[in-house]
Amino acid sequence: QVQLVESGGGLVQAGGSLRLSCAASGRTFSSYTMAWFRQVPGKEREFVARITGGGTSIYYADSVKGRFTASRDNAKNTVWLQMNDLKPEDTAVYYCAARLGFASSSAEVAYNYWGQGTQVTVSS
Repeated sequence: QVQLVESGGGLVQAGGSLRLSCAASGRTFSSYTMAWFRQVPGKEREFVARITGGGTSIYYADSVKGRFTASRDNAKNTVWLQMNDLKPEDTAVYYCAARLGFASSSAEVAYNYWGQGTQVTVSS
């Protein structure tokens, strides 16, 4: 089992940057595919990015491709989401999620473990 804690959210102007962190508990962090999702009130949770256990395969939603970068350090049990050129439509609660083993899915149901979320607000 793994517990996830996100941090790094906040208020930023359009065009700015934020770096989200997700710290995981447990000794087998490298065995988990990690993902980032986001959710706006009244809407379904939206896939943002996923990164495999070894960090060699990273996949992004079209809406963030070229602006967001996911990375991880298995020695630190941490995954990050670097968000550049932020837009007001990026405003959401961002969640870190984990799935044991390889995951090629962008579906919310594919991930078993979730953090509490961190708010990102982008002003215009």
